[in-house]
Amino acid sequence: MGVNIRDLLTRHEIEISDLQGRKLAFDAFNIIFQFLSTIRQRDGTPLMDSRGNVTSHLSGLFYRTTNFLLEGIQPVFVFDGKPPQEKYETVERREQVRTSARVKHKEALEKGDHREAMRYGQQTSYLTTAMIMESKELLSAMGIPWVQAISEGEAQAAYLCRKGLVWGMVSQDYDSLLFGTPILIRNLTISGRRKLPKQQKYVEIKPELIDLTENLNKLGVDIKSLIKIAILIGTDYNAGIKGIGPKTALKVVREGRFDEYREHIKNVDKIISIFQNPPITTDYSLEWTQPDKKKILSIMCDRHDFAKERIESQVKKLTQAKKKATQSGLKQFI
Repeated sequence: MGVNIRDLLTRHEIEISDLQGRKLAFDAFNIIFQFLSTIRQRDGTPLMDSRGNVTSHLSGLFYRTTNFLLEGIQPVFVFDGKPPQEKYETVERREQVRTSARVKHKEALEKGDHREAMRYGQQTSYLTTAMIMESKELLSAMGIPWVQAISEGEAQAAYLCRKGLVWGMVSQDYDSLLFGTPILIRNLTISGRRKLPKQQKYVEIKPELIDLTENLNKLGVDIKSLIKIAILIGTDYNAGIKGIGPKTALKVVREGRFDEYREHIKNVDKIISIFQNPPITTDYSLEWTQPDKKKILSIMCDRHDFAKERIESQVKKLTQAKKKATQSGLKQFI
């Protein structure tokens, strides 16, 4: 969900080819939820194996991540840890939305309305501990590094960017900028033709790049002021001030009137600290290795019924992409 500062930001449309030779930190939960939401059958149910286990996330991780490697992108996935206490209300609200969507999805299926079933089915996505563990297992088998964050994955990914260990961060959430990521890439995993909700119209979705420094300079604020703007609008940690949108929030902060609203914002200093001083781990290794074909086949085919020929074909592409990267010299991928 994140924070709604979209209308304040300068965004640059890019092509995937513009990211060739770049190391990128992927907000794992954000990206995997996209796979769970979009990779579905016509009736809105997720992909499943013969035993009823959801496999949409594995399909997305395997095929789309391989395609990124073929484009010359070096991904590292960053997984969320325990969320701050201040986020629990947001987590509960999201679960309520999923619960309501499950009921409506079932009703749509009973009526045979596949359009509505797809709409509500996409809102029922959830990520279990088993899915997370298996996602990490598959990434390791593919030779792709992953990092387990202490708390918010976005904060950890932003840290990797600021340290120069990766060039940018991939996420749909604008609050990645509040954690200080210098470069945010959106729409990378959902680029292509996309149907508009409740309409028989399609739009072309392309990746976009947001430069934090460029936007701070344009808005005439520093990072702490941008955080205050977000707090006035509402973040994952607070509801925001009723009646205040992005433009009004920017005006309030520029005029130095943020403190006028402090008493209406619970734990405001703690929220600022969550963005500016989040817990960060240095316990990771960013090494891209050759894929383990046997392990990939075991996970995808033996365990989850994916077609062996298709998986073997994709593993061959994955291996070629890794060899090409090694021959080019990984030091250039920064």
